[in-house]
Amino acid sequence: MNKIIAFFALTLLVGCNTENVDTTPTNPTEEAMYFPPNDGNVVWETKSLSSLGWHSNAVQPLVDYLTLKNTKSFMILVNGRIVMEYYLNGHTATTPWYWASAGKTLTATVTGIAQDEGIININNKVSTYLGTGWTSAPLAKENMITCKHLLTMTSGLDDSLGDDVSPANLQYKADAGTRWAYHNVYVKLQDVIAQASGQTWTTYFNNKLRDKIGMTGGAWIQQDGLSVYWSTTRNMARFGLLALNKGKWNNTTVVSEIYFTDATNTSQNINLAYGYLWWLNGKTSFHLPQSQFEFPGTLIPNAPSDMYAALGKNDQKIYVVPSKKMVVIRMGDAADSVNMALSDFDNVLWQKINALYQ
Repeated sequence: MNKIIAFFALTLLVGCNTENVDTTPTNPTEEAMYFPPNDGNVVWETKSLSSLGWHSNAVQPLVDYLTLKNTKSFMILVNGRIVMEYYLNGHTATTPWYWASAGKTLTATVTGIAQDEGIININNKVSTYLGTGWTSAPLAKENMITCKHLLTMTSGLDDSLGDDVSPANLQYKADAGTRWAYHNVYVKLQDVIAQASGQTWTTYFNNKLRDKIGMTGGAWIQQDGLSVYWSTTRNMARFGLLALNKGKWNNTTVVSEIYFTDATNTSQNINLAYGYLWWLNGKTSFHLPQSQFEFPGTLIPNAPSDMYAALGKNDQKIYVVPSKKMVVIRMGDAADSVNMALSDFDNVLWQKINALYQ
């Protein structure tokens, strides 16, 4: 039997007298933001559907769809409070799962932290930190590639050669800044930060991001030649909450709002739906991994237009919706066939999420 944990605060308080409870729907845009404690305390404030004016009859169709589509966990936060939390298909609250490319946004955020601290500048060429020869491109072409090009997927390196980011496999395709292509060369930013900080990537990441927002227990694990982040669902939700608050955790600035705003807006003029390793909804066109075709329209039509998202292989999702003060998390196996980031699943899922509050 699927293990399901759902938080509906007013209905789960066993024996509580709710006769005088005010169930008038609250306005999420006016409610104070909540941040769960960083001390390992498992208590995380919740919010009921009724207090938000959401529709309880839309819950089961959503859960049924999630279960059918190989979902392991699903969460919705509003103003930082848990509205829904489900563990499905044998998964548990304490079981770690991989972020896949959704973890690119962790690298983007730590890159911003390193820039805030003055140890790197994203406009500097990558070879400033790694030395020349980190690719097999001609030297003049390699020296065109900046850290910002890695953040925006515009390095100009050949994306058809697989995930290997050794110099021999990083070959010139086009001048940096002239071509958008989804490529794992972004991971070189981790080497840049390690070199600039004098620390290992993991140590710097843990000190500057993970531990500051209470993502206890998460870890980078080598997988298919790449370092992939694994964590519990709630740890992923913590990062989503940091993103919702544009780099602030409670009263602490983890990464500057200026940088985070740049990261979650169009970063170049080729793929309008891409920031600094974040996907952006509501744009007039978009590109997808492994394609040079420009698709007209918005990335996920059923999702709010102001949403930005961390998207990973096999449908790992962090959706952040500022207008609704909402974070949505999905972890699991591929909803349908294996995919790099986006699939029809996103659009159908948002149709069912919309039914909760529309």
